[in-house]
Amino acid sequence: MGEWQLMLFDKRAESYPSVVVVTGASAGVGRAVARRFAQRKVKLGLIARGEAGLSKAAEEVRAAGGEALAIPVDVSDPDAVRAAADRFETELGPIDCWVNNAFTSVFAPFQEVTPAEFRRVTEVTYLGYVNGTRVALERMVPRRWGTIVQVGSALAYRGIPLQTAYCGAKHAIQGFTEALRCEMIHDRTNVNVTMVQLPAVNTPQFDWVLSRLPRRAQPVPPIYQPEVAADAIVFAADHPQRREFWVGWSTALSILGNRLVPRLMDFYLARTGYGSQQTDAPRDPDRPSNLWRPVDGPDGDVHGAHGSFDDRSRQAGPQVWLSKHRGSVVGATMSAAGGVAALANRLRGR
Repeated sequence: MGEWQLMLFDKRAESYPSVVVVTGASAGVGRAVARRFAQRKVKLGLIARGEAGLSKAAEEVRAAGGEALAIPVDVSDPDAVRAAADRFETELGPIDCWVNNAFTSVFAPFQEVTPAEFRRVTEVTYLGYVNGTRVALERMVPRRWGTIVQVGSALAYRGIPLQTAYCGAKHAIQGFTEALRCEMIHDRTNVNVTMVQLPAVNTPQFDWVLSRLPRRAQPVPPIYQPEVAADAIVFAADHPQRREFWVGWSTALSILGNRLVPRLMDFYLARTGYGSQQTDAPRDPDRPSNLWRPVDGPDGDVHGAHGSFDDRSRQAGPQVWLSKHRGSVVGATMSAAGGVAALANRLRGR
């Protein structure tokens, strides 16, 4: 490796976050993100409501070589989020990356969701991001350094039936982040905010969110493993100048399809959206949900990063690679096109 390559590597390595806060870290994507960051031996502040899941996540971080401080917090409480951030900075150091990921949801037709339930989803899934972003900026802006990663969804652009509260919250996060980004550019804060739009992921949420569906809830296929999402989120933290990352062909097709033929998407999802979100198994009416309180299980942590769909889930495909290397791909394509054009001109001149 040449001297300039070593210098470039060192410069990039220095820009990697060293103190990272992850909300919703007790299970699912958040837990996979914590493990992925831990492989870099970083210091991690972990936030979630479930104490058993948080404790297990912290153990996994330490086993991977990282340092962890887990604090049970409901992200809908701004004062609690701020207090947790204060403790993270006191015990771990200045926060230079904040990953907003916590959420909850309800699977039901809109008219079967009570006003209190809808408000609760909004307070956790949308206002939880607002609270986390505000607390992160309070610390990052004076230092003129830091990155906020908003974990989004294809549903931030394309709503689907049976998830009105969740889709509304994800749309709100998208609009909030775009407006905030403009303000940050205007103020020249030197703090970056980026979004990662995820596809359906095999997480425990389908075993613990409140559901009134007749059959057991499932992710809309194709389903990806949480490590795919975690890898994209960590990549976004390393490349925060990119405003957005799309993970999975299904995400890209949903977003682009809604831009091009939104009315067709309405009819397609009206026909397929109910069946694609349910398995053939009946729903257990006595299953506990995590809308109002965490579901850790009677024996402690029972969830981890993965849900119940390992046999149907996939690892990263070519779209994920293309999303990460979009600049290189575009540059190579333009270079190739320029070469073809030059060759064509030479041939015409003969």
